[in-house]
Amino acid sequence: MSDEKNLELERLTRWRRDLHRIPELDFELPQTMAYVRGVLEGLSCEVLKPCESCVCAWFDLGRERSVALRADMDALPVTERTGAAYASAAPGRMHACGHDGHMAMALAAATWVDDVVGGRADDVCAEDLPRNVLVVFQPAEETTGGAALVCESGVFDRCRVERIFGFHLWPDLPAGALASRPGPLLARSSEVTAEFAGRSSHIARWREGRDALAAAARFVPSAEAMCGRLQKELGEPCLLRFGRLEAGTVRNAIAGAARAEGSLRVFSDAMFDRAREAVTTLAANAAKTEGCTAKITFSVGYPPVVNDAALFFAVEKTLPELGRIDEPLLIAEDFAFYQRHLPGVFVLLGTGTGVPLHADAFDFDERVLLAGADAYRRLLRMP
Repeated sequence: MSDEKNLELERLTRWRRDLHRIPELDFELPQTMAYVRGVLEGLSCEVLKPCESCVCAWFDLGRERSVALRADMDALPVTERTGAAYASAAPGRMHACGHDGHMAMALAAATWVDDVVGGRADDVCAEDLPRNVLVVFQPAEETTGGAALVCESGVFDRCRVERIFGFHLWPDLPAGALASRPGPLLARSSEVTAEFAGRSSHIARWREGRDALAAAARFVPSAEAMCGRLQKELGEPCLLRFGRLEAGTVRNAIAGAARAEGSLRVFSDAMFDRAREAVTTLAANAAKTEGCTAKITFSVGYPPVVNDAALFFAVEKTLPELGRIDEPLLIAEDFAFYQRHLPGVFVLLGTGTGVPLHADAFDFDERVLLAGADAYRRLLRMP
């Protein structure tokens, strides 16, 4: 490895591990924001705060149009079990989804742009950057979708941004490998809650009751099966599964209330509308069969991550090592809000560990960040 690469890896590792030690949640990111600002304020950029708990580096190169890069800053309410020397110093909080790595790569991109503008980058000068550069560090990806607030702030319009790129570390890809796909990549997520109201009675007088538990038990498998049929009918993924079912108070009384909690994953608004209608009807029918009533709610959730096809094909030419993912993935990501505002491409970067995201043992070798940082540099030079 060259001296230049060693220096870059040293910086990436330092930034990532420093940030890993100070995980914060949702919009409460004072230490993380201060760290990011501390790096950016030493660069030749304007540091912006377009909305709550968001930090941006704005490099105005006098171009007509701009490109944005995105990193997420929030961590998860997970107790770390890696045993690493740089483990979380905050009990019950951990960067278990790679956001510390995402921030490190974005800081590397900002630092490189600063070097280019300052004439310190080998073989690259400011004229080689066809667009102004906005580097976005956003809050609340894991919770309420901080990306939506960034879009609503108007910062992309003010900075004339016409495209956006982002990365996510991915344990199931080989270390340092890049992969994505045109069109749908990640799912739209919606939390589904079905509440059944009946009437409790002793089981010895069960005919006097209205069995909410039985209604929920009818509903859950029928709703899951219905989404499977919609998938076959419409030829696109539709998944509904329930992870929690709660009913009743004691074993010898008919349950007067039941609640089923699940998650719906789809890749289009049309499929979401079809699934919502079908599942709502099934809940009403299951309730009616048992003499109960049903109330079903769907959270707004995140839209699907859909890569702009024309921009994706341009990215493939710029990153010839980019692999193709055959099928869309069922996880959700709030990068989708950016793609509803402007063309964007989201890329997965392999860690090669197989340790799943959100696990208390999630960790990775920082050398994989070199691939992401290098890809960012080439994307910023893309015509």
